[in-house]
Amino acid sequence: MFKDWRRHRAQKKVTAGDGRALRRFRWWQPFSRVLFYLDLRDDDGALRRYAVDLSYWEYLVGEAEAHLYLEGRHHAESALPAVFEVPGGRIQVAMGVMGLKRCHYFGDDGTSRQLTPDPDSAEGHRARLEQNHPVLSRWIGISSLVVLLAAFLLGVPQLLEMVTHWDVVAQYTGTFTSPIQLPDWLNTALIFAAIAASTERALRLRYNWLLDGADFDLDF
Repeated sequence: MFKDWRRHRAQKKVTAGDGRALRRFRWWQPFSRVLFYLDLRDDDGALRRYAVDLSYWEYLVGEAEAHLYLEGRHHAESALPAVFEVPGGRIQVAMGVMGLKRCHYFGDDGTSRQLTPDPDSAEGHRARLEQNHPVLSRWIGISSLVVLLAAFLLGVPQLLEMVTHWDVVAQYTGTFTSPIQLPDWLNTALIFAAIAASTERALRLRYNWLLDGADFDLDF
């Protein structure tokens, strides 16, 4: 029931598009723009192309909107997280700090599939790597997961130590001394490695609220 309410609230944010043409993806936009496609048949059986377009930079400054195009023309727009009704189902879009978390089609029959990234986008390059070099892609994915698990297991005790040494917290919980003490340079390296790993996972639309950031916008 709660998810239905969340989905209904997201659908109410959708407004009609203005009919402008979809701009093609430029070579300098891989890390500033998201563009995904979906081919669907309408009620008359005609195959039509939908596109979802949004900006990373707008998201970071709190002004992100997802734009839905139909046959290359601006069809609708919505603040994130977005739910667009399309023939036979809906498109759900959600973004996090590290990148896209979801851009999927959910059919009324219970099926679901991820939309196809533009081949020139960062997500498109990552998808091509997975298609052309599946073994290498799998090992990169495993490495990203291992890095995030290591960052979580090594970082949480140190974070708890820092927080419980604040006077406002210590008076209620006492202090905690982490059994793990890493040098500053290693903690810094771990942070950058975790950022890289989360970015790689975002390019594959892999998301876990614990490892990739506690953001619950995904719960439509």
